[in-house]
Amino acid sequence: MADTIEKNVTRGGQFLVKETKCEDIFTPEDFSEEQLMMRDSVKEFVDKELWAHKDRFEKKDYAYTESSMRKAGELGLLGVAVPEEYGGLGMGFVSTMLVCDYISGATGSFSTAFGAHTGIGTMPITLYGTEEQKKKYVPKLASGEWFGAYCLTEPGAGSDANSGKTKAVLSEDGKYYSITGQKMWISNAGFCSVFIVFARIGDDKNITGFIVENDPSNGISMNEEEHKLGIRASSTRQVFFNETKVPVENMLSERGNGFKIAMNALNVGRIKLAAACLDAQRRVTSGAVKYANERIQFNTSISSFGAIRAKLAEMATNAYAGESASYRAAKDIEDRIAAREAEGTSHQEAELKGVEEYAIECSILKVAVSEDVQSCSDEGIQIFGGMGFSEDTPMESAWRDARIARIYEGTNEINRMLSVGMLIKKAMKGHVDLLGPAMKVQEELMGIPSFDTPDFSELFAEEKGIIANLKKVFLMVAGSAVQKYGPELDAHQQLLMAASDILIEIYMAESTILRTEKLAKAQGEDKVQEQIAMAKLYLYKAVDIVNLRGKEGIASFAEGDEQRMMLMGLKRFTKYTNLPNVVALREKIAEKLVAENSYCF
Repeated sequence: MADTIEKNVTRGGQFLVKETKCEDIFTPEDFSEEQLMMRDSVKEFVDKELWAHKDRFEKKDYAYTESSMRKAGELGLLGVAVPEEYGGLGMGFVSTMLVCDYISGATGSFSTAFGAHTGIGTMPITLYGTEEQKKKYVPKLASGEWFGAYCLTEPGAGSDANSGKTKAVLSEDGKYYSITGQKMWISNAGFCSVFIVFARIGDDKNITGFIVENDPSNGISMNEEEHKLGIRASSTRQVFFNETKVPVENMLSERGNGFKIAMNALNVGRIKLAAACLDAQRRVTSGAVKYANERIQFNTSISSFGAIRAKLAEMATNAYAGESASYRAAKDIEDRIAAREAEGTSHQEAELKGVEEYAIECSILKVAVSEDVQSCSDEGIQIFGGMGFSEDTPMESAWRDARIARIYEGTNEINRMLSVGMLIKKAMKGHVDLLGPAMKVQEELMGIPSFDTPDFSELFAEEKGIIANLKKVFLMVAGSAVQKYGPELDAHQQLLMAASDILIEIYMAESTILRTEKLAKAQGEDKVQEQIAMAKLYLYKAVDIVNLRGKEGIASFAEGDEQRMMLMGLKRFTKYTNLPNVVALREKIAEKLVAENSYCF
């Protein structure tokens, strides 16, 4: 069983150097009956309990956020990823992504509370806790009897998480630690029952994690609620610990393992954050389509105007691409977990290593989808015009709520640099062969290009060739940069950012092409013309981004003949034989949206 899974599962980062067949990826069209039922029950909860009371969240009704979380707990939604032996549903990674996706569409306030609790509030105990810790805390967290919060960020420790100053001092009798320090931007702080707190013991190089029950009489105090641009009803406070006593048995994992816990929690958080941005895009797109159909100007609905139709098409395309890539990665993670469990690895270790394997994809998704949801909400406001700027329409709050997604779970700048850095480290460890393919690209640059006319008779034949060439662009730019700068590459952040954007576009575009190819084979090309148009439209835009960022990267480190050769290669690798009619592609997508009066893919 394990051997079979291992053969079919691409390792993290290998998408860059290994051809993936459409049959080997998971898509939203592959949801099981159980998953579809789960999706529908989540949508019903969101429509009834969240969307119908959206104004309460915008008016900072923290109590309603808390009560809604309790209702989610009663429905079992807080324990989807928790093993059954600790009171959860024990569902697979794809199912946990699905719930995170559809429960997050109505309001960023609830989405943040849900994500903080189920992810960084509960998961560290589930994955790193002792059996006693899991039995004591996880069932209460899974049911919604208790809520969790995560105390990592400090005034002087944000992206540099391991630089925290909070101290943990062991008592003379060795029975407890006294924790003293200040934490900020703590989601769920106002109603949580237990904190995951990171503190440094002595002069340890790395921080240590602790499970701390929220007891004000034990040296725990808080500032008032923060007043934020968005996610207004998400409880966010500063938390102060003043010699807070924590039993030694509440240390999470081992001493000095806190930084590892924090980083692995962020890996899961990043892909879940991508999922949490998907239904928001669907709802904003649907709202924009409905408004465009109803809004009459110059004696016709504005949905008939090309400028509006272009926006709707782009919004839907980005949402479709985000779905395609997110669920592709989710199933890869689920399969990796299954492979490790089949080898006899514990569920804890299998899930940790499974997610860690795809940390590159998690960072890619976090960046791409968080930026797409911001763009989607921004265009939603534009389609609504002056009304979009009003609090009376949902676009304004959607835009404000979307803004935080580019900051938390590691800023998009950090994640961009991480994605390339992690890929290079994987290559150095021999987990991904970048050197061989990069050398082949160098040989190709020195050789004579082929003038044969390629066969584009099959669906996406040209597009797949372009994807393969975009991968060559990354190998050319990143490979040359590594040769030039070696271990000093980290200091060249703008170059890393350019390389990362190329990597992101490759993964997103390829995922969209593969999903659509699989769909076309299952349903017939004539039934999925709009999806084909979206896949081609996304790739067209991706090629432009790769071309632009490739030029920036090359110009930053190459000169003379080397630069000319690489720029010629870039031109060759970003060239279409048959340039698509982008206007016609957008028109086809928009026509379907307008006819269906919603996001319908």
